[in-house]
Amino acid sequence: MQRLAGKVAIITGGANGMGEATVRAFVEQGARVVIGDIAEEQGQALAAELGDAAVFLRMDVTSEDDWASAVAAAQKLGTLNVLVNNAAILHIASITDTTPEDYMRVVKVNQLSAFLGIRAVIPAMKEAGVGSIINISSIDGLHSQAGISAYSSTKWALRGLTRSAAIELGQYNIRVNTVHPGGIFTQMGGKGMIEEEDINKTIYSKLPIPRVGQPEEVAAVTLFLATDEASYSTGSEFVADGGWFAGQRGNGMPTS
Repeated sequence: MQRLAGKVAIITGGANGMGEATVRAFVEQGARVVIGDIAEEQGQALAAELGDAAVFLRMDVTSEDDWASAVAAAQKLGTLNVLVNNAAILHIASITDTTPEDYMRVVKVNQLSAFLGIRAVIPAMKEAGVGSIINISSIDGLHSQAGISAYSSTKWALRGLTRSAAIELGQYNIRVNTVHPGGIFTQMGGKGMIEEEDINKTIYSKLPIPRVGQPEEVAAVTLFLATDEASYSTGSEFVADGGWFAGQRGNGMPTS
């Protein structure tokens, strides 16, 4: 049996990268999906490929009107009961070189959008009597590094938003969780700029799983949270990082 049979989802940033992998995984498991993205050409092509199981909506995730349109589009497909807040942007610069405008642009896309999305889907999910909201954070929402002050701030903020929403919405059988990808080989993660073999050697060779992650591996975690298999998980954080947080093999240290 398909694990998402009968479910309808909105997936933001769904036209490429992890979002596209998530859309494909959901459709494969029986869901019908609204693909929300500003990348019209890619989004329309993906929806056309997937047929009746998906529709594309050009969506500015910082717009309340666009969120209302996304909910309306989802309800035309059936009962809306899954939201994946995946849309995000990355700004790399030192704090001194990050302007307030730069910072707030990242906040609006990465953080405000998730808040707006949660608000937008609550009435439909309450009516349905069940829902799963999945906010895609990052390992940079669990630690941080130089040069990503805006990005990391928003990914940390999603954790607080998620827990607060989980507390409020659990009484309506609406679950809210975060997924924390590590380095994933998408455009944001270096794809198109560096070969996969090279990025494995330079960055990931000492991880417990010594390679960069694939978007399908994160999509599998998100898929689980969307299913009824995760019915007792809310306000929780699910990490897919190849063991980044477990630690790394050190030079000269014994290993099996």
